[in-house]
Amino acid sequence: MRIYRHEGARPLGTRAIYWSSMSPTRRLLGYVLRYRRSFLGGLLCVAGTAAVGLASPWVLKLAIDDLARGADAAKVRFYAAAVLGLAAAGGILRFLMRRIIIGASRGIEYDLRNDFFAHLQRLDLAYFQHHRTGDLMSRATNDLGAVRMMIGPAVMYSATTALTFVVGIGLMWSINARLTLVALLPLPLISVSVRHFGAAIHRRFERIQEQLSDVSAITQEMLSGVRVIRAYGQEAFEAGRFRRANEEYVRRNRGLIRIQSLYYPIMGFLMGVGALLVLWLGSREVVAGRMSVGELVAFNAYLMMLSWPMIAFGWVTNLLQRGMASWTRLLEVIDTPPRVTDDEADGAVASVDRIAGAIELRRLSFAYGDHVVLRDISAVLPAGSTTAIVGATGSGKSTLLHLLPRLYDPPPGTVLLDGVDVRRIPLAVLRGAIGFVPQEPFLFGATLAENIAFGAREAQDRRDRVERAAGIARLDADVAAFPKGYDTTIGERGITLSGGQKQRGAIARALLVDPAILILDDALSAVDTYTEEEILGRLRGVMRQRTSIIVSHRVSTVRHADQILVLAEGRIVERGTHDQLVASGGVYAALYRQQLLEEELAAS
Repeated sequence: MRIYRHEGARPLGTRAIYWSSMSPTRRLLGYVLRYRRSFLGGLLCVAGTAAVGLASPWVLKLAIDDLARGADAAKVRFYAAAVLGLAAAGGILRFLMRRIIIGASRGIEYDLRNDFFAHLQRLDLAYFQHHRTGDLMSRATNDLGAVRMMIGPAVMYSATTALTFVVGIGLMWSINARLTLVALLPLPLISVSVRHFGAAIHRRFERIQEQLSDVSAITQEMLSGVRVIRAYGQEAFEAGRFRRANEEYVRRNRGLIRIQSLYYPIMGFLMGVGALLVLWLGSREVVAGRMSVGELVAFNAYLMMLSWPMIAFGWVTNLLQRGMASWTRLLEVIDTPPRVTDDEADGAVASVDRIAGAIELRRLSFAYGDHVVLRDISAVLPAGSTTAIVGATGSGKSTLLHLLPRLYDPPPGTVLLDGVDVRRIPLAVLRGAIGFVPQEPFLFGATLAENIAFGAREAQDRRDRVERAAGIARLDADVAAFPKGYDTTIGERGITLSGGQKQRGAIARALLVDPAILILDDALSAVDTYTEEEILGRLRGVMRQRTSIIVSHRVSTVRHADQILVLAEGRIVERGTHDQLVASGGVYAALYRQQLLEEELAAS
């Protein structure tokens, strides 16, 4: 017997391998190139902004030197108008620069968020069982925001500072080469500081994002489990758990703040040393007549303009380090290949467009890692028949049901629908033919009608179909008492409904899609015996038209099934009708007698 173990990721396809082998920077560049026209226009505005800003000190130099030589009122007005015009042009160009580049970065963020969410939708069920929801939410929000800052403001300020620095140095050199060399003396120390502090910022930000994911995960768990927390009086404990995670988050942020609080003063000090040397030597040059007052003023203005690029370079470095750390975290999810796909290498049969519902299991064995759940399962479920599966907790009932719609991938050739391996049936066709009601039904924070019509969106405007499905699930009487009927918003996870109402809502949702195969995984456990009988009575007419599989711990739920499979430790130990199994005196008969005794005791 060959055990099929569900572990490890599927091999990547050739295109996916090429994509994942590219450097993170090149992969991000693919998104940036979609907005290359916007970035080109934005960079032209950046160049114009830098040019206007660099022209102002030169105009000031000319004005001061002309005034020293006795300029008339007309020239004064000309220089004033020139300074005013440059300021206005700089403001307009700066506005356009920010609007275009940051707007493009928002577009990239939009594309990334859509692609990230779409990839999450393709990932298999096991991935979400091993990764916390809060962590994934943090990556989809905080990390995406950090990436946007890297490709928006960081790009914009990088281009601005680079142009200002290069052209500013050239203009300073044209004024006085000796003073320029003196002003650049602190530059090697500045470069070393940027490299050292940049690496430290990157490491700390990675740890901050990891802790933020923990905080998000704890918050999500607390909100989702608020009923359990209050029922057990654990509010204080959960608040303490959140406080400790939050304290760790603050502690890691303070570590980053300490690095930044050292970085900026050091940069300012080094730039101040250069400015002091320039002021001392430049004044001596003016006194000696080798430099005009206007040239000294312009030189100092350019030097002050260079101080911003130095400081901004540190801020940009911070944004780049944060962005790359976040992009790496996003790629960890994006590079995870889905284990369950329509892969042509697996021989997907595109011609299968309709399923009648005949199911066959051939020597099916399955394991989660080293934990074997199903062993050598063989059974035939004819189309239109009703099959019940019973067994103790942990016997493999739910796993068996999950293999039919390929929530997990079964071994090749072990699960067949209409004689075709389910691995060869397109997922859209396969899952579209199955109405699945899980043990723990999930309802969205929308209206009841929208939840029932979830699997068939076109039915949202067909109230008669919604009401018919709700009637079969015996939900219609409850809806009559709701304030807005089917248009009542039921809250997140259907929090305003009882457990039985949630299960009946999920049953109505499955019925509305008119599936060829209906799967009820202990879907009536939260309703009383009387309500269960009424629901089953309404369902029998529906079940005759489709292949039905019922999992239940109650014998009363399964006694009318065409065949009953009894599972124990992952094997089928008994099979037959209710009467046959009771007469055989085996596991099922013992379960039947036990439940009869429980009912008698309850009645007495």
